[in-house]
Amino acid sequence: MIKAVLFDLDGTLADTAPDLGTALNRVLEQQQLPPKNMAEIRPVASHGAAELIKLGTGIQPDNPKFNALRQAFIAEYEQHFTEQTVLFGGINEVLQKLDQQGIVWGIITNKSHIFTERLIPKLGCSIAPAVVVSGDTTSAPKPSTEPMYYACRQINVMPENCLYIGDAERDMQAGRNAGMTTVLANWGYISAQDNTASWPADYIIEQPKEILRLLTK
Repeated sequence: MIKAVLFDLDGTLADTAPDLGTALNRVLEQQQLPPKNMAEIRPVASHGAAELIKLGTGIQPDNPKFNALRQAFIAEYEQHFTEQTVLFGGINEVLQKLDQQGIVWGIITNKSHIFTERLIPKLGCSIAPAVVVSGDTTSAPKPSTEPMYYACRQINVMPENCLYIGDAERDMQAGRNAGMTTVLANWGYISAQDNTASWPADYIIEQPKEILRLLTK
């Protein structure tokens, strides 16, 4: 029996790609590099600063220039990270239905606490999350199971009674390894190169309202 529904943030609960893309393109402008369009940014938006910097500059984390670029990206993102980010359509209706059924919901993200603590209150969630686990809440982020177990302890729900919804392979790995039912959000930041058929997802859904039909399975 499902007692909790837990969401990834970027690309699952909220469309954060526009603000991430703005930050990246400001850094690229500083470096006198051409900007990236949203079609290029969106598939890697869930994967954090390193992948976005690599997309824009081709520079890998082991490059001596990487740390300065990462700091520049974070500084730009911190200035603008709530400007264009919104909940995906249908999310608020799902949250209301969960609340009516006595099912708690929460967030498990790899996004740092410095962003989640300010972003989530601005999203306009119809029901406040029962728990928020950021990328630095536990000693290791997803695909580690630590954030998953931490969330379960906070809401006093066993992993086997949780749905975990995400748009990345690490989301499915973390949820499955923790014993949760895993749900791939196919509206998220998934690239044409991602072999989603190999990801450990119990279900694949195309829109948020489909979450509700999984509650009785």
